[in-house]
Amino acid sequence: MPLRLGNDLARRVWLHRNALAEPPSGPAEGAGLLALIERLGFVQLDSINTVERAHHMILWSRRTSYRPANLRPLLERDRSLFEHWTHDAAIIPMAFLPHWRLRFARRAERLRDRYRAWQGPEFESRLQEVLAHIRDHGPVGSADLGPDTPRGAGGWWDWHPSKTALEFLWHTGEIAVTRREGFAKIYDLAERIYPPQPAPAPQATIDWAGGSAIERLGFATSGEVAAFWDMVTPEEARRWCAARMADGLLEPIEVEGADGTLRRAFAPPGLVAAASALPAAPSRVRVLSPFDPALRDRARVERLFGYHFRIEVFVPQARRRYGYYVFPVLEGESLIGRIDMRARRQEGRLEVAAFWPEPGVAMGRGRRERLQSELDRIARFCGCGAVGHADDWLR
Repeated sequence: MPLRLGNDLARRVWLHRNALAEPPSGPAEGAGLLALIERLGFVQLDSINTVERAHHMILWSRRTSYRPANLRPLLERDRSLFEHWTHDAAIIPMAFLPHWRLRFARRAERLRDRYRAWQGPEFESRLQEVLAHIRDHGPVGSADLGPDTPRGAGGWWDWHPSKTALEFLWHTGEIAVTRREGFAKIYDLAERIYPPQPAPAPQATIDWAGGSAIERLGFATSGEVAAFWDMVTPEEARRWCAARMADGLLEPIEVEGADGTLRRAFAPPGLVAAASALPAAPSRVRVLSPFDPALRDRARVERLFGYHFRIEVFVPQARRRYGYYVFPVLEGESLIGRIDMRARRQEGRLEVAAFWPEPGVAMGRGRRERLQSELDRIARFCGCGAVGHADDWLR
């Protein structure tokens, strides 16, 4: 019979693997910040800036001494990080770059067919032209190449052929993001950004992807292993898990969900016993980015925490609608609600529009004080001197 990991310990393992079960202290720049990102695997990028951009909030929630200026040197000076793709645009340790060679090759096959169907062969005629322009004139953004054709209301479907060529060349590893101006990507030839590293054999990358995913997930199905980096196919992940089971590097366990149901997963031998020795998470309240890596797999979060989270959620039974962009709120080892807030920097105020506690979560004095302490910390982080609340903020 497989070992069983109870729900309380499954949550604890998950939070420890995501650096959310420890005090948010420690080094938040240079080598210390790089080590944190390597531990997480990647940090998703997002342009929405209602309080602070997602990647900055993700790092701040784990290291409250972090400031947005701390990230740029690792990306643009030291080149110890690079921008590319996992399930979405992300910041990734440069040490992982060799394994992205497999992604580059696979993306080239898929995107070429997709872009041909979308724009016809016109974007392909721009590929060498764009590469030559960058080689001769240096880094460029899509605005530097100018529109080739009239565009409509905006959005990715309105990309002009040169913009499409840039994105194709970036996804396939021919060019790389050298910096950002505002939030716009500026590209240069990959050979000027990436260190010269040979591509590992495909099986070596599959082995790395599986092992590094399990290391960060703690326990997972083969589908979750495949989805972590979104680099290997579900069938490759299934074969990898079976092979690791055969050689004793993985074992089957049963993971208890928040509703008491059991789900089979793979885990390294000894995980269940080791989970019992993990310290409990601090009882402090933390506001998380909606794109936090701990929340990326919404189905996993719902199974473990009983917390249904989407960027926008309508619950007919409760007749309530959450705002488009709400922030999950973690207290200790439980997700206790979601908050709608915005930084009004010109007014020097973090404005809280609403907080919705989860069913059964009582907002007593102690919990409200812990939430307010977190809001005060966020206000300082995003350059606001005070926190303001709408009259009906506590829903």
